Amino acid sequence: MAEIARRTTAQNNRVMFLIHRREVLDQAVKTFNEQGVNPDLLTAGMVQTLTRRVDKLAVPDVILVDEAHHALAKSYQRILSKFPKAIVLLFTATPHRTGKMQLDQIADDIIVGQSIHELTDKGFLAPFRYFQPPNDFNSKLLKRSSTGDFTNESMQQAMSTKIFGHIVKQYKRIASGMQAVVYTYSVDSAHKIAAEFNEAGISAREVDGTTPQQLRDLIVDKFRSQEIQILVNVNLFTEGVDLPNVDCVIMARPTASLALYLQFSMRCLNPRPGKTAIIIDHANNFKQFGYPDDDRDWKKAIKSGRQKSKSLLKDPGLSIITCDYCFAVVKTNEVKNGKCPICSKPIKVHEAKPVSDVDLVEATKDRQKLIHEIVHSNLLKEVANKNVSELHTMKELQAYGKLHGYKKGWSFYMAKRKGILKSRR
Repeated sequence: MAEIARRTTAQNNRVMFLIHRREVLDQAVKTFNEQGVNPDLLTAGMVQTLTRRVDKLAVPDVILVDEAHHALAKSYQRILSKFPKAIVLLFTATPHRTGKMQLDQIADDIIVGQSIHELTDKGFLAPFRYFQPPNDFNSKLLKRSSTGDFTNESMQQAMSTKIFGHIVKQYKRIASGMQAVVYTYSVDSAHKIAAEFNEAGISAREVDGTTPQQLRDLIVDKFRSQEIQILVNVNLFTEGVDLPNVDCVIMARPTASLALYLQFSMRCLNPRPGKTAIIIDHANNFKQFGYPDDDRDWKKAIKSGRQKSKSLLKDPGLSIITCDYCFAVVKTNEVKNGKCPICSKPIKVHEAKPVSDVDLVEATKDRQKLIHEIVHSNLLKEVANKNVSELHTMKELQAYGKLHGYKKGWSFYMAKRKGILKSRR
């Protein structure tokens, strides 16, 4: 954007830059200055400010819109419609909105950039590992708001209070010592998570929309200088803010927004030699959206109409499995010799049989008996399509083990891991 702005002002044409966060605006203006953009021909500001002054603004020849998945909002449209002759360039890493209305309403076409895989291969993004510990929420209680994402009230009801302690426990097990950003759903939950970290001797601070700007800046500066190890936030650090030393992201809230999921999960991918980022998903978001670096059909994503996030995946059939031992989420093609690529423990890959193989399966008495039990057992039906992380009772574990042919001791082992059964001392 800065280079386009430089070339525009070099031709004595005016540029306007729109963004909706002050932190991002400050970074952008600094970059534009370093790039040699003529400041006399640049109007850069937050959309919230410029929309109130739109009648007094100099007429731009080119308008650059950052985080442009927001550009259908009335505040943006008031500015864009004021300058119908300007060339409008919309920039976003997540060109998909929650709901039916997509960017084809305001864009003639989309130019798709390099994929996350390509950027990672070239060293512009860090590789990552993805972990999904046992769920601490009841997804059936989640309700959507008018914006399309889940309401704070329903997330509060759905998330178990156990999650606050589990977040610290899993961080210490998976990402101990890493600088981490935690995304949560409410100010109250953010304070509780920060308190749990501090009680465990891990320095943490909470920031949200009500935090005074001066205090917020101070906390962020201390996080950047690594005086603070954990930064817990409520919907603040999703777009554009430069936090270069984040090595771990912890999702302590579900979302129905693909854009928000990608912004959460990719916050830790700033590269550094030898770095492997860690993503810890306590809300099972990957199940709805796939891996952060899955290839997506962004040309399809900007077309208005009903779309499911997984329908945008270019390879929706790619199988993903969660390791029962270390909770790593891995692609089945990464599993070699039946072992988890992260912890090397045995990992069960349930691959679908081709249709042509159905007649070749021997209908043994044991198989017929199991099929009969599945048909007549509500519990077996309920666990059939679940992951181990979604099992919360001893009966569910036993039913799941029976369904998949595991040894009897497996259910007791997993029950102890999950805290369903307490070990005797």
